Amino acid sequence: MAKFEQKAVLTAARLAVFADSGALPLADWAQTRRQKALAWVKDVGLPIRRDEYWRYTDPASLTTPEATALTAGVQAAPEVFTAQDSLRLVFVDGVFDAQASDPLEMDHVEILTLQEALTSKESWIKDLYGTLEAMGQAPVARPLAALNTAMAQQGIVVRVTGNAPRPISIIYQNVATDSDPMVHHLFKIENGAMLTVLETGSGAARMSAVSEVDIAENGAFHHVRTQGNNAQHRAVTHCFANLSENSLFKSFTLSAGGALTRNECIIMIAGDNAVAHVAGAALGDGDDFHHDNTVFITHDAVGCESRQVFKNVLRNGATGVFQGKILVKSGAQQTDGYQISQALLLGGDSQFLAKPELEIYADDVICSHGSTSGAIDETALFYLQSRGVPKARATDLLTIAFVAQALDEIDDEKLAESMLARLEDWLENR
Repeated sequence: MAKFEQKAVLTAARLAVFADSGALPLADWAQTRRQKALAWVKDVGLPIRRDEYWRYTDPASLTTPEATALTAGVQAAPEVFTAQDSLRLVFVDGVFDAQASDPLEMDHVEILTLQEALTSKESWIKDLYGTLEAMGQAPVARPLAALNTAMAQQGIVVRVTGNAPRPISIIYQNVATDSDPMVHHLFKIENGAMLTVLETGSGAARMSAVSEVDIAENGAFHHVRTQGNNAQHRAVTHCFANLSENSLFKSFTLSAGGALTRNECIIMIAGDNAVAHVAGAALGDGDDFHHDNTVFITHDAVGCESRQVFKNVLRNGATGVFQGKILVKSGAQQTDGYQISQALLLGGDSQFLAKPELEIYADDVICSHGSTSGAIDETALFYLQSRGVPKARATDLLTIAFVAQALDEIDDEKLAESMLARLEDWLENR
């Protein structure tokens, strides 16, 4: 079967599932936006393994009409950020649970559910929903994100006008073994405002999540996330961010488990002197673990900085993937772009697949990328053992040191400690 015919059949089967789903009440602008996204999905088709940016990750389990049920049952996910004073927003199998959540009220912050937002006439909502996602479809098509824009029925919409006094903590609880939700979040950070968003939980048997983050001048957005509480869980996430002058975007994800996780981060640096950092650590144990970080950062302004820092700890047949690109446009002089992806292979049966890319059209830039994979340092291991440290503990200490560079990307010390504790728990339990 030809590639385009294969994609057409696959797409038609996936879209047929939505034919019987209840339609949301929508404002005219929302209906138009969602129809446009759906048309894009039909035009380009859902991804298959033969697509360039899916060559290392088989998307078949993300595009089937129905989610693969969790045969081992639902595993309760511990709340990681309990030490943080935060505004808790709970989603159960992808559906917002108002009773389990805190009131949608906080100084300098406006919060709506997605269902409320899609009937709103607020100009900022109309200007943002689906806009960054659509911009992020070039030069690489991301049809799973467009499908989310067209079909998502749950999510939160947040506008921040000052420094939010506490983080927003989004908690994804999983109850059903065959849940297959799509959630879509919007974050509008106004001039000089700041917000921290935390995400945790197992989510669903299969979950699609899209976030669109628009950061105005001098604004700041911090994001810390944990994933992978259920070994059979599947997820595809997209974060589309647009940075204005002197703005800041920082995101860190710790993934420990999950059958298949694909996290895409697409960032447009459109304002001078903006900073974007994307970091993560993937911890995989077993041949049923496959984790893919795909990042695309575009520099289109002067004097900006970007960092991509990803660490993978893999053993017993686990697979890690990194695809990262820095695109520097012709006018983006004085760009500082840094990219590093590394894997620590605790055994010879795991694999790490990397595709680092630089595409530069300016001449006054500092850009670098590197990717390595290898076993634990035997000299360092011998040194620790020679001083009385048991081999298992010495291995854990060296693993923590390996991941530390990614953890350093978290500005908040308490949040960094929470991620370190999660890493130590993973090492101890295995």
